[in-house]
Formats: sequence, structure tokens, C-alpha cells
Amino acid sequence: MIDNKEIIKVTNRDNGHVGYSIPDLNNLNRTFAPGETKELTMEELRKLSYISGGKILLRDYLVLDNKEAIKELLNNVEPEYFYTEDDVRNLLLNGSLDALKDCLDYAPVGTIDLLKKIAVELPLNDIEKRKAILEITGFNIDNAVRINEETKEDNNIEVSGTKTRRVNIANDNVTKSTGRRVVSDDKYKVINQ
Repeated sequence: MIDNKEIIKVTNRDNGHVGYSIPDLNNLNRTFAPGETKELTMEELRKLSYISGGKILLRDYLVLDNKEAIKELLNNVEPEYFYTEDDVRNLLLNGSLDALKDCLDYAPVGTIDLLKKIAVELPLNDIEKRKAILEITGFNIDNAVRINEETKEDNNIEVSGTKTRRVNIANDNVTKSTGRRVVSDDKYKVINQ
């Protein structure tokens, strides 16, 4: 059994932030940014596993870098639990269609989210693999790639023409004598009644 004080490296494998609160540790609040790794005590991990949703976080979104801790907290995990970004990229580029389907069927949610993200970033060109991802997860790689391309195009549009001011603004922007924000070059004609 692992000592409560032992430090375990824990990584957020999900594309989003992952956080939790542990009431037994003075309402400890912890948040992981996407891909962030933190060193936590085994005591904290045990207490996390006791709270509602804690085991789901440990199994699906966080990766523990200690096989004894995994065995104690999660029992058995599928091989896809350990997949890194490089493993996922290699699966998408070089793995078989059946290996991809097994990953989609057995991987934790965080690994599948990572797989979708990388498939869009590459972009994944294998039509059969794109189809398998759509059929199993409902995520359409074609649409996501198209949206990314359209967003890039929108960001690259340059403004044509030059801007010209509609009014002539004084250096101090507000003249002290009149309180006006815009100063005109014209002289005012005062009319008394």
C-alpha cells in the first residue's frame, strides 16, 4: 500500500479545464489546465476517489503516473488510459482502422477528446478513420476542419482602404473654455436677442 505522503504526478489529458473540491481537506480546490501536470499526495488522490465523481475524474480525465496508485484507485484500466499525444498522433497517422476503433470503444473520455482534437489539427486525411470517428463518437472531423479553415480565412482578411477622420480633433481632445470634445475651425457668430 502506498504511503499517504507519497507524491504522484497527475496530468489533465482533456482539452478543457478539470477541477474538483475535497471537503475533507479543508475544501481544497484544485484546477488543471489542459495538458497540465501537478504533483499530488496519495492522500489527496484517495480522498478524491471517495467523493462523488472523483473516480470518473481519475479514470476519464486525469492520468496518474504511478501503476500502484492506479491499481489501488481504479483497479484495472485499458491500455488507452496511458496514451499520450504522441501515441494518439501515431494511431491516427500509422495505426490500423481496427486499432482506432478499439481506442474509440475502450479509451477514457479524455483520450477520445484528445484524439478528436489531434484529428482536426493534423488534419486526419484517412476517410475511413474519419468515418469511424463520426460513427462511434458522433464527432464530424470534416465539419470541424472546415470551420477551422473558415476561421483562419476570416482572421486573415485585411481591411482595404485607408481610414479618414470625420472631424478635426484638438490635441487635448477637450477644450477647457467650451468643454467641447470636438473643436471646429469655424468661428462662431454670437447672436444677441
